[in-house]
Amino acid sequence: MTGKILVILADGFEEVEAFAPVDVLRRIGLDVITASLRGETAKGAHGIVVSVDCELDSVDPSGIRVVILPGGMPGSKNLRESDKVMDILNKVYSAQGVVAAICAAPIALSRAGLLKGRRITAYPGFEDMLEGAECTGARSEVDGRIITAKGPGASFEFAKLIARAVGKREEAKKVLEGMFVE
Repeated sequence: MTGKILVILADGFEEVEAFAPVDVLRRIGLDVITASLRGETAKGAHGIVVSVDCELDSVDPSGIRVVILPGGMPGSKNLRESDKVMDILNKVYSAQGVVAAICAAPIALSRAGLLKGRRITAYPGFEDMLEGAECTGARSEVDGRIITAKGPGASFEFAKLIARAVGKREEAKKVLEGMFVE
């Protein structure tokens, strides 16, 4: 699978859930871009302000093969409320791309209508906002082209599953072994 990987950062995002996957995926040579809902920076749930590669309004969804949504609050709520995020999720998924969300961020996938009949996981307590999904409570889940994970502690596993989805299983294994994750 070719194309860019888009990580959307909304103010209030969980920093570990965003940057563990960005770091791992870039280490294996994938083209990962970070975009904020607005502006040149995004502020994490724990006060860390980061520069992003671009603003979401400038992203052309036709070149995106994977969309990653970090969790955290109110970041997940901000993602869910963004019509631009909904548009990108649906365009990428309709074009046979992968969508991945961790922690509370599956609530955005739910609003986009992507979870009906899917086995997913999310941070405990958000199950009632994931209409039509079968919430397993597992650390991570893959159902077709939808990847979900439970929270910050599953961030490296989440990254590994995304790497596998784009055909980089061995590269991810090597990077994670070198980082003493595996």
